[in-house]
Amino acid sequence: MEKLTRSICILFDEPVDQQTSSHPLSCNTKLEHKIRRLLEKYKSSPSDWHKYTLFHPLEYTRNLVDAGNGRFNVIILCWGPGQFSQIHNHADSQCFVKVLQGQLLESRYACPKDEGGSEPKPLIEVSANVVGTNEVTFINDAIGIHRMENNSHTDNAISLHVYFPPLLGCQLFDLRTGRKDSSTTVFHTQFGRKMKKK
Repeated sequence: MEKLTRSICILFDEPVDQQTSSHPLSCNTKLEHKIRRLLEKYKSSPSDWHKYTLFHPLEYTRNLVDAGNGRFNVIILCWGPGQFSQIHNHADSQCFVKVLQGQLLESRYACPKDEGGSEPKPLIEVSANVVGTNEVTFINDAIGIHRMENNSHTDNAISLHVYFPPLLGCQLFDLRTGRKDSSTTVFHTQFGRKMKKK
């Protein structure tokens, strides 16, 4: 895992003109492509990431692997059987997900329009895909909002997430009304050490 995070860090140390495309609508295209290649090349091995895993019987956990000097963060999420995230955006972060163990169901939704005092409207699901071990998916706010779920009733799932800029918080969306609420990113462990409850 340390080798992978070092390789990601090196990408962020490259001059900006090597990270970005000249096309104004694709400012991170080159960097995104390089990160995707790194993640696809990386083959999951439990001995590599086991120290960053922690499961909780009632909720999935977020475990910080690397804070990326404020430029990105790498997080391992641990999902017990049937555990899922709320529908959320990524607060202008780019988000790569690589499944390290098991599989996750990713459901994507159209981002609701902010129409002030308009009537509540249910979110519209636009796709649902299963992401298996060693597969990579990508999302940002331009693509939409999503929910991740371990849809197995018996097996755990573990996923590696790379966010840039770092994900410090996000908006959570109600499926039935489209209404949103703010949430701050909380870690259960940092760098392999369990966090004390406040």
